[in-house]
Amino acid sequence: MKELIGTGVALITPFKDDFSIDVEGLKRVVNFNIANGIDYLVVLGTTAESATLSNAEKQLVIDTIVKANAGRLPLVLGIGGNNTQAVVEELKTTNVSSFTAILSVSPYYNKPTQEGIYQHFAAISEASEKPIIIYNVPGRTASNILPETVKRLAADFENIVAIKEASGDIVQAMKLINICSKDFLVISGDDMITLAMVLAGGAGVISVIGEGFPKEFSEMVRLGLDKKVEEAYKIHYKLAPAIDYIFEEGNPAGIKSVFKNLGICGDTVRLPLVSIGQVLQCKIDSFITNL
Repeated sequence: MKELIGTGVALITPFKDDFSIDVEGLKRVVNFNIANGIDYLVVLGTTAESATLSNAEKQLVIDTIVKANAGRLPLVLGIGGNNTQAVVEELKTTNVSSFTAILSVSPYYNKPTQEGIYQHFAAISEASEKPIIIYNVPGRTASNILPETVKRLAADFENIVAIKEASGDIVQAMKLINICSKDFLVISGDDMITLAMVLAGGAGVISVIGEGFPKEFSEMVRLGLDKKVEEAYKIHYKLAPAIDYIFEEGNPAGIKSVFKNLGICGDTVRLPLVSIGQVLQCKIDSFITNL
């Protein structure tokens, strides 16, 4: 899956002041990322506030991004949940013809065992006509997918081709890279340790900061993949404060404030999320000015 090597970004869903979807803003976000070197786009991930979108709104987001992208970059679609049967039904009824792969999060809230996680992704594998990226994000799901479970899934199901590893644990990431086959892609889901994971043998990132600073972040990843360590770390340390800032008061409120500063779209988020405070906005504005 060469299409998934490099920098992917988890696209936001811009909203107008009345909380409706800002279609023109979403088009600008897509074009901004394509113009600045991003390798692929992830649609309807957590950063898209997909949990607060209706089915009709999700379809509007998909249609808008597919049309704006116009076949220029590979697209990945988020389809996941904690009701296995519902995810299977969604996979069977969703038109995925425009997408290269499916990103599917490990079941949240239910806290399944490793066997439960295995059986969940086994069912998704059998229902999906597209390759699958497993998404491990224990901070949101309250359960961790162990490297041994990932290795088992990758070995048993040909269409499970990658993991977005967002445990924030570099040791776990290195173990994944070491024990899984060379064809299986270990993709960072944590912006701060992306470069470390890439240099350890990872395939790149599905990023949040990358969509706000696509030129710099994608260049850092490319340098890392080319093992140009010193040049890559120079960019990492330049962007590191912004990575802290955009997550300080929650995602995607932080990254939306970057887009507000850049004049690409507004910073409105839907409850239960709220926009960032003025102090943090000033820090982000100052960072962008100095960059």
